[in-house]
Amino acid sequence: MTVEIENLKCDGCENMFLKGLMSIAGVAGVIVDHAQKAVVLEADTKLRPQIVAKLLGMGYPEKGSVAGLDKGIVTAKSFVSCAIGRIS
Repeated sequence: MTVEIENLKCDGCENMFLKGLMSIAGVAGVIVDHAQKAVVLEADTKLRPQIVAKLLGMGYPEKGSVAGLDKGIVTAKSFVSCAIGRIS
């Protein structure tokens, strides 16, 4: 399953995806495609809503799913997640 996302910037983001998404029961693998700004997951498609919600919570919404003030908020969250991912 592939989820196109916003706010993907660097390897720090990738570290956060790996930790966050692998914590979801049923996700067997995660690959971050920086060129396509997407996350490719080995998981049942039934998990898509849970995966998208987890990404949003980390500041990486599905492409085109947020706008306005909400977009600003998730962008700020992504910078924090990215910084944490770089440290860990």
